Amino acid sequence: MRLDAEEARRRFLTAPSVRLATVRPDGTPHLVPITFAACARDTLVFAVDHKPKSTQRLARLANIAAHPAVCLLADEWSADWPRLWWARADGRAVEIAADDPRRPTALAALSARYPQYREQPPAGPVVWIDVHTWTGWSGSNSVDLRA
Repeated sequence: MRLDAEEARRRFLTAPSVRLATVRPDGTPHLVPITFAACARDTLVFAVDHKPKSTQRLARLANIAAHPAVCLLADEWSADWPRLWWARADGRAVEIAADDPRRPTALAALSARYPQYREQPPAGPVVWIDVHTWTGWSGSNSVDLRA
């Protein structure tokens, strides 16, 4: 069953991580898992953190610079199919500068959500996403997300 925007948003925000879809400069899709936080009702953020990477200038950042439209997907899979659901946030992303006044807000939201970021806040680039559409689907109308 289709989820209304409020329910899709609520379920999305329960996910510990999501998949971020961007478009490469050549037009092909690029999909990666990310950690994220909500800064405001329709604002999501993520940052390049200290986990091992070959560079801080990740492909997702180049993709966003070339094509700022992004899609983020959260989902719950279960062999009990009525428990299946997915929620999607479509929006426009921008890498914010180190001196951008939104950066402290973004880092505070990420640190509040992930204990690892309280111990070592992300020092890399931060991306700000203004969500314009929340959509979703569920196998049942009565799924308890706390179970």
